[in-house]
Amino acid sequence: MQRHVIGARAEDAVAAHLAQLGLAIIGRNVRVGRAEIDLIARDGPVIAIVEVRTRGASAYQRALDSIDPRKQARLRAAGERLWRERFVHDRTIERMRFDAAAVTFLPDGGALVEHVRAAF
Repeated sequence: MQRHVIGARAEDAVAAHLAQLGLAIIGRNVRVGRAEIDLIARDGPVIAIVEVRTRGASAYQRALDSIDPRKQARLRAAGERLWRERFVHDRTIERMRFDAAAVTFLPDGGALVEHVRAAF
């Protein structure tokens, strides 16, 4: 299966998981400058920037471990810019957090989602 198809399936799985938790998905694959934010969700008065990762069974590194400090810094910079451009004047939003989600695809076609709130 092609990488972008797997990535889209992983984002779908995470979006469904977040919706079950009561978060509203307000953006997918949002470009902010040169960066792309996988998912933007609203959790009451909090905006969650969600980085979605998946790895195959033979990968040397866990999916969540692949969000290295450099990637975290790029996401923080994108989040700060998004905050200034879109959310800073919205009085219903108090703050922003950065979540991470890992998806493992099961042999039966299902997906296991591991979601870490305020991961970095």
